[in-house]
Amino acid sequence: MAARVTNFPNLRFRICLFICVIGIASATDLTSSANLPDQTNQLSPSYYYNTKCPLALLTIKTMVTAAVLKEPRMGASLLRLHFHDCFVQGCDASVLLKDTATFTGEQNAFPNVNSLRGFDVIGNIKAKLETLCPGVVSCADIVAVAARDSVAALGGPSWLVRLGRRDSTTASLSAANSDLPSPFLDLNGLIAAFNKKNFSVNEMVALSGAHTIGRGRCSLFRTRIYNESNIDPSFAKSLQANCPRNGGDANLSPLDITTPDIFDSAYYRNLVNKKGLFHSDQQLFNGGSTDSKVSEYARYPFLFRSDFANAMVKMGNLSPLTGTQGQIRKVCSRVN
Repeated sequence: MAARVTNFPNLRFRICLFICVIGIASATDLTSSANLPDQTNQLSPSYYYNTKCPLALLTIKTMVTAAVLKEPRMGASLLRLHFHDCFVQGCDASVLLKDTATFTGEQNAFPNVNSLRGFDVIGNIKAKLETLCPGVVSCADIVAVAARDSVAALGGPSWLVRLGRRDSTTASLSAANSDLPSPFLDLNGLIAAFNKKNFSVNEMVALSGAHTIGRGRCSLFRTRIYNESNIDPSFAKSLQANCPRNGGDANLSPLDITTPDIFDSAYYRNLVNKKGLFHSDQQLFNGGSTDSKVSEYARYPFLFRSDFANAMVKMGNLSPLTGTQGQIRKVCSRVN
């Protein structure tokens, strides 16, 4: 931790800068949204709950921060939950819906089964908000805000989350299996997967920086550490101790071996040094078109923070349900 602090300005300057940036961003949001037409698919400014549920954002932030302090890995899990929600039929909390005898959700899709986490944290936040202001705050908004607050709790950037999402009454197992990028994709596959959601190549590289926190299962990187050549030999050997050729599929290793629980740009420096955990990670720096952007983020951490935050704003705006669409669930795991 001590070595990490030297990369930032002094604390007083950081606090002042943060307050200034948030003030400017909030003012911009208020100004730009005032003249926008009322559209059913349009999210609202960040003060959306100020009169409807004044303690909503503070409650989410407090409970998310407590969960992340208790288990830092939860920060990555909540960020991933938002990503897996938005990439499948939009940011509508469909990923939270559990299977029933008459309903098939997304939680048993290959990218989600036995790996997606954070449902209890979201459920606890929703239960608290239902006592404060019943039927007001959607599960989809909770997931979006929780992702932002998780990143901030681990030292990462913050961003303005527009609000007013409503919750879906449907889910798509097939879309979860087809639209969520696999850790086995090559560069062209990654570009295509993100392009399908209207993200540019540079935005894809920035969003991939989410892998600066979190853990990966042995089954998802075993082939890389035993069979691939674009990997640092000592790095591969260190991983093999916890990920044997046979067995140990669920054993976990950090996605960022340098600072696994700090949201920083070490992920990109790892890629430059051929220490990406997943095949898809190292594809970003493997002699292809994204090498220069990876190098840029490795050299300029604040550029990454800014680009990541902007890309997260865009992701949070993927096909939300608003207006009279969908519903405000009473319990996030089931429709009303």
